[in-house]
Amino acid sequence: MGSPQQMTDDGDVLDAVVIGAGWAGLGVSYWLARRGLRHSVLERGRIGETWRTQRWDCFRMNTPNVQTVMPGDCYDGPDPDGAMTGEQFVALLEDFARRNTLPIEPDTAVSELAHENGAYRLTTSHGTLWAHNVIVASGCLNCPVRPVWAPALSPALHQIDASGYRSTADLPDGSVLVVGSGQSGAQIAEELAEAGRKVFLATSRVGRLPRRYRGRDIMVWLLESGFLDVRREEVIRLAGRIPPRGVLGSVHTISLQALSAQGVALLGRLTGIEDGGNLSFADDLEANVRFADEASDTVKRHVDDYISRAGIDAPPAEPDPAETVALRRQNPPIGSLDLSRSGIASVVWCTGFKGDFSWMRLPGVLDSAGQPVHEDGVAALPGLYFAGLDFASTRKSGIILAIAEEAPRLVDHIAGHS
Repeated sequence: MGSPQQMTDDGDVLDAVVIGAGWAGLGVSYWLARRGLRHSVLERGRIGETWRTQRWDCFRMNTPNVQTVMPGDCYDGPDPDGAMTGEQFVALLEDFARRNTLPIEPDTAVSELAHENGAYRLTTSHGTLWAHNVIVASGCLNCPVRPVWAPALSPALHQIDASGYRSTADLPDGSVLVVGSGQSGAQIAEELAEAGRKVFLATSRVGRLPRRYRGRDIMVWLLESGFLDVRREEVIRLAGRIPPRGVLGSVHTISLQALSAQGVALLGRLTGIEDGGNLSFADDLEANVRFADEASDTVKRHVDDYISRAGIDAPPAEPDPAETVALRRQNPPIGSLDLSRSGIASVVWCTGFKGDFSWMRLPGVLDSAGQPVHEDGVAALPGLYFAGLDFASTRKSGIILAIAEEAPRLVDHIAGHS
């Protein structure tokens, strides 16, 4: 890795500053360097900090190894369909930064971003930087969100977010309530059940993807068929909003019915706290299971149609055990839950994330929820960009392989306006 860029004074303005040294920030830095633009990458901790500190011990990537690559690289290892651990992915990022001598400044937190006299002023823990362009690559899914009434639960209850969960051994003895059946919730619930914990899972309306289909990893099919290239606007038109990504197990399919067969007690959506302190759940479990099944069927039909159109000689579909196992229902269904009587000692909140952009002192660049306003990563304020945002342009946005397309596009925009 090259020497860090020295802090600048008012008379020395960099071409660009990248905030965040995760996969998005490093991908942008790679292309800035190729275009000869003088820049610096500011990272509050270490390269890949979020991947180091906000993933559980057994976490694995959801993209296969062949797709977990950085710009200019390709996978040539022995296990293209395998899934990297979090540690392996951090090592990949560190190696990428070192090989390309990217100008990383670790342990440099940005406390304020302002626009003055036609340039951007960045106040950091090591001084002040000035830049003509700023690319914010700090992530939009790094701050956990809990229901507003979560603090009203008993202080004796151990509460933790998905980003703080490491392993079942770190939780106190007793049953566990996992709230949210998206990517993290489903995988954590499965891990807890496999460790012998009694698990209650408050489900939600989230789709599902099979891990493999017709001889290939599903992500390979979705990339090749153009499914991931569907524009953000079309996704919103079809779903009415940006939906959560479908549940995709890292090494095998995870379905609600498969979790129930492992002993996980499935509940409907968590709706609140009753007067007596019990938790209440909506009567929508069957609908949530059906929604996930239908989402999987839709994706498989898309792949089937693509195979037919392209004339690909693919093997026929085989039954997936996670999708054919029968759903085990609670009898009677649970609409209200006394945490103490149920032996629940811990709650793992898997209820979503947002980005923290409160340090941006720039009018009009954030919406009422404090999230970026942009079009394909380009903000309304000249010289300001966002990289790595989920669904920023297409379904692919927010997935690691997207930065190979996103970064050169943003850097071309910067070069054309510098």
